[in-house]
Amino acid sequence: MDAGHKRELEEKVYAGVRLSRADGTALYASDDLVWLGRLAHHRRTGTNADDRVLFVVNRQLRLTDFCAAGCAYCAFGSGRGAEGAAPMPVEEAVRHATELAVDGLTQLDLVNPLHPALPWRHYPELLRALTAALPDVRLTGFAATELHWLEKTTGLPADEILDELVAAGLTSLSGGGAEIFDPEVRRRLGLDDCSWEDWSRIHRLAHAKGIGTPATMRFGHVEEARHRVDHVLRLRELQDETVGFTSFLPLRYEHDLAVAAAGGGGHGSGQPTGTPQPIEARQPTETASPAESLKTFAVSRLLLDNVPHLGCCWATQGRSVAQLALNFGVDDLAGAAAGDRAGHGTDSAGTPAALSREELLQLVWDADFRPVERDSRYAVLREYDAPPSLAERRAEPQQVWA
Repeated sequence: MDAGHKRELEEKVYAGVRLSRADGTALYASDDLVWLGRLAHHRRTGTNADDRVLFVVNRQLRLTDFCAAGCAYCAFGSGRGAEGAAPMPVEEAVRHATELAVDGLTQLDLVNPLHPALPWRHYPELLRALTAALPDVRLTGFAATELHWLEKTTGLPADEILDELVAAGLTSLSGGGAEIFDPEVRRRLGLDDCSWEDWSRIHRLAHAKGIGTPATMRFGHVEEARHRVDHVLRLRELQDETVGFTSFLPLRYEHDLAVAAAGGGGHGSGQPTGTPQPIEARQPTETASPAESLKTFAVSRLLLDNVPHLGCCWATQGRSVAQLALNFGVDDLAGAAAGDRAGHGTDSAGTPAALSREELLQLVWDADFRPVERDSRYAVLREYDAPPSLAERRAEPQQVWA
């Protein structure tokens, strides 16, 4: 990018002018990562006006190791016929959730693949049981793709499904299933059955009911920079209409792990239909580099000017990249418990172990930000002290991770 174009884009950012599709594509073409980070951090501090970093103490409860979908980016379908493929009974789910709660979690994320054997009534029953057992824990889950599946398998409209799930204790949708909204990319990923029109319709319904939702984007597979720009601009337009998105979370796709684990059937088919072929153009087989991840965070923050929070999942990016991302537009650290297989592999390399509240605090302090604990609705639960000074930190050995 020539100096004149950089200066033009910089002036637009500092003047608070909304960036265009062409601007987003130009930003992705820039190799000046420090410049992108500086612009994104300016936008981030202008949106949130302080040095705070939000975090939530959450764990994931995976309800089954089986999924009828055959999404090429995901490792879930490999559970077919194996131990764990049967859906978890309500009593067992409550027991597992109660065990997770000993760490003082405030949010439980339900990972709920598309299981053809589960009756619709299982879900509100499960939510009611979890709410009774853990009244102080917020329950999140049910991506738009899952609600679309329930629409097709039950014949009920998403409007009624949402009402019953919320009445049973659900506080937020998961924001998942977005991946990349471009229809051709969705076809190549095996996501034909839930289009942008379906995904946005369901989130529009949730927002109309006062249910704030996160939004996600899975990057680093077959998509190009223009697809990421298009994805974010679709969300920006919907946010202009509904003002219902609480955060945006770019998720890095992990090639080799998912390739090794992929299996299952066609999305929405109701039954597995065989093993999907590997994603086309999986070359290179490396995941997106840290630099590419940081660029994606920065450009997302610059384009998505109407969503208050930008999240980074330390579980997929790693803790060091997550800390760096706090200087590239990110103001919210999200996590996932070990064992999450949506977009990850099936072994321990897919996701690091869950972090405790104290570890999350140290992660934020070590990056020289002030930690603020939130709930699933982004209400502040507790504000913590500012980070210790550099002199104080140098006075004792510091933890180091790769």
